[in-house]
Amino acid sequence: MNVTFRQLRLFLALVEHGSITAAARACHVTQPTVSMQLRELSDAVGLPLYEQIGKRLFLTAAGEALAETARAIEQEWAAFGQRIDAMQGLTRGQLRVAVVSTAKYFVPRILGSFCTAHPDIDVTLEIHNRDGVVARLRDNRDDLYIMSMPPSDIELEQHAFLPNPLVLIAPEGHRLAGRAGLPLAELAGERFILRERGSGTRLACDAHFARLGFEPRVRLELGSNEAIKQAVAGGLGLSVISRHALTAHLEDEQLAVLDVQDFPVLCSWSTLYPRGKRLSPVATVFLEHLEDTARDWLAKRWR
Repeated sequence: MNVTFRQLRLFLALVEHGSITAAARACHVTQPTVSMQLRELSDAVGLPLYEQIGKRLFLTAAGEALAETARAIEQEWAAFGQRIDAMQGLTRGQLRVAVVSTAKYFVPRILGSFCTAHPDIDVTLEIHNRDGVVARLRDNRDDLYIMSMPPSDIELEQHAFLPNPLVLIAPEGHRLAGRAGLPLAELAGERFILRERGSGTRLACDAHFARLGFEPRVRLELGSNEAIKQAVAGGLGLSVISRHALTAHLEDEQLAVLDVQDFPVLCSWSTLYPRGKRLSPVATVFLEHLEDTARDWLAKRWR
């Protein structure tokens, strides 16, 4: 089978961007060039790789298999380049990290210090909801993934590096604010605003409430921590939220953390990657940086 790296890269651009026009734009080539290269690639494989229905492009079974193989080849080739650079005493290359949305409150700062220490490394940061990150994890599209509630049906290498406590918040001045050691039963009459089903925070919250035999009265389900904080500050109800989503000065957000028995819910942020995956030298260096700096950053932020 006579296939070139260029054809594989153009095909991955097609998969990523969803059209020949967008793939041509992303790869800085003409649309006829992409069409010709993909036609030759399809001929080499011997089966159609995609089909166009209306304005949408769908991969065939052969196309799905080729996309998986092409990503693996691309990652192995990039890792080879990084290993050669390491032999020459250089640290450069590309790092791709995908994180769940709540991790956006701290990962960019840690990446900032990493980029300062390694200015020749190009970093791509993908921020999605948990389902989006899990989908990328299944496709092995990135070097590392960061979340607190990993999927249980994928064999993973997992390294916890930072606590992720989930706290109960109320509007500033709420009748329960300032009281110590509240039993959870005191909250039975309160309305709750929770993250959307399927999010890591919601999964941990639901499991914790179920263990305690508590059923919250859910008024709203929202897909954004910022929206939840605004809704709570506006008096629409209580919520369970990652401490990382709160500033060090709660009064600025017009919020209060309630002192409730069996809270906070103790979770951890973890780096993940598929078991058996060989990390690139750049990803290995970033893992070390992450573990070295995360707790120092946390101590400075919450002191």
